[in-house]
Amino acid sequence: MKEKLFDFLFKYGALLVIAGVVLFFSVRLDYFLEYRNIADILRSISIVTFIAIGVTFSLIVNGFDLSVGSTVSLSTVVTASLMVWYEQPLYLVIIVPLLVGAAIGLINAFLIVKIRIPDLFATLAMMYVIDGIHKTYTKGYSIYKNMPMSDGGKAPGEFSPAFRWIGQGEFLGLPVPVVLMIVAVIGAHIFLKYTRWGRQMYITGGNQEAARLSGLKVNKIRFAAYILSGLFASFAGILFAARVGTGQVDAGAPLLMEAVAAVFVGFSVFGAGKPNIIGTFFGAVLIGVLLYGLTMIQLPYYAQPIVRGGVLVLALAITFIHLNRRRA
Repeated sequence: MKEKLFDFLFKYGALLVIAGVVLFFSVRLDYFLEYRNIADILRSISIVTFIAIGVTFSLIVNGFDLSVGSTVSLSTVVTASLMVWYEQPLYLVIIVPLLVGAAIGLINAFLIVKIRIPDLFATLAMMYVIDGIHKTYTKGYSIYKNMPMSDGGKAPGEFSPAFRWIGQGEFLGLPVPVVLMIVAVIGAHIFLKYTRWGRQMYITGGNQEAARLSGLKVNKIRFAAYILSGLFASFAGILFAARVGTGQVDAGAPLLMEAVAAVFVGFSVFGAGKPNIIGTFFGAVLIGVLLYGLTMIQLPYYAQPIVRGGVLVLALAITFIHLNRRRA
């Protein structure tokens, strides 16, 4: 009986925590479940979800990417500068930051796979490097329309309506960021679960030596995972710029831990016990509901991390207690 209870909590514990949080805020706030609020919550988690998907890819190959927050920040200011400083067309505004993200992932992979620096150390070092680059690039200032320039003039460009639509518009009655998030979640899930390349990533993360002996190109697979991590973080930066309409310095700094928490909460969703995209999405939902609900009940900002941390500890405890029991 006790074992069945643990199995049930492991499979559905995170979902029960989400349901409990939603129920609590629904009781406290009569209008919490209105469509407008649900749409706002999903819009708010879209950026975190993109970052978390990237982190999920790195974890699947038994790695970890701490540089994703700084990658978001750099992509955000690069995106904004291309429009506000240099008045570039929309396709370059999107392609260039994605190339930046891919390059960061490539460097991370080179340090980890070729130089053999442990992933935490390599990506932590890159986090600081990228943070310095994006602040040096902007001289520590956020980028916005008509901002003063160093030559005494004003920035010539602005955020185009087409670009702002990516972060603020609607498609078929849904916010565009939500549509993009759903497409990304479904696409990444199908890639990992139903394609040969996705299965090879899981095999590589499970046992690299066995994967190598089976003929898998382990190094290339690990390279691909870190490049994907950089690409998803970079797209999150583009989405952030489109949503707020500025290139904010340190935009990604507070998003790193939210994304990491979402990924680890996702371990327990439906008893997966490993990094997975559907679990990551539900983890992001939990983070989003908590942030939105705590703000709506006007809990002081300095107290919010206590509640968020406590709920996350509960969800994570359910995951790892069962995993440790199963390994024992």
